[in-house]
Amino acid sequence: MSLKGKDILGMRDLTEEEIVDILDSADSFKEISEREIKKVPALRGRTIINLFLEPSTRTRTSFEIAGKRLSADVINISGSGSSLAKGETLMDTARNLEAMRPDILVLRHSGPGAPHMIAKLLKSSVINAGDGAHEHPSQALLDLLTIRQNKKELKGLKVAIVGDISHSRVARSNILAMNTLGMKVTVVGPPTMIPVEIEKLGVSVEYNLERAIRDVDVILMLRIQLERQESLLFSSLREYSNLYGLTSEKLKKAPSDVLIIHPGPVNRGVEISPDVMDGPHSLILDQVTNGVAVRMALMYLLLGANLETNN
Repeated sequence: MSLKGKDILGMRDLTEEEIVDILDSADSFKEISEREIKKVPALRGRTIINLFLEPSTRTRTSFEIAGKRLSADVINISGSGSSLAKGETLMDTARNLEAMRPDILVLRHSGPGAPHMIAKLLKSSVINAGDGAHEHPSQALLDLLTIRQNKKELKGLKVAIVGDISHSRVARSNILAMNTLGMKVTVVGPPTMIPVEIEKLGVSVEYNLERAIRDVDVILMLRIQLERQESLLFSSLREYSNLYGLTSEKLKKAPSDVLIIHPGPVNRGVEISPDVMDGPHSLILDQVTNGVAVRMALMYLLLGANLETNN
């Protein structure tokens, strides 16, 4: 199958059926990464441009590996290495890249809505790899894939999203996706990090971590987005860690089969203690592995490739 739209801009645009199809496709692509020769010809002759105008390790590398494992030609461009550093506008950069006839433009940008603006201009498909504090759809999809692989069913699962909700594009994308799939979400953090009227997104709010995790299936820990905060939203990192850092002691309050995920990068000892991060409940490295499969699935489905080419 292929996706109905030409772009992946946000989770609100995807139906439940499309999300499930992406996860199913990603499941099938995971096997490719286990082969001795980790490559299939599904996107041979296609061109993918990764335009990353914010720092990134996991997401950028994951998109690059995903494209190459599908045999696409992949070009990586950073902000410092582009004409944007010389004063060219994002719109003009996008138009010039489009003139080279790429099939997919993967964009990470600090401005909320930047991928949406570019997608209206281009015939090429656009994938939002993170736009400011707005959305990060491929991260939400790999989180869902990781959860599904361990819990089998997603509908009805209870999830606590903990930390800097206000500045987290990961939180927003996960909330939208989880609501679509019938999951129950509670956001947890200090009042200064919880957006006003966030309940309108279909979530409940809790300010006490230990109380919030008592009956959840999944705990999604978030990094403190200091680079997006205009002023510090708590008195000290120590205070934040004491109240909202996930430790083995606090984890005793959660069910014995609870899953712990984190989009990374992780501030060890701040939002999550080292023993919990490296413990049996943590699926953080599984998320990284699944990120390649999910991004392979997105590229493949956007371009409407024939699945039989993988056989």
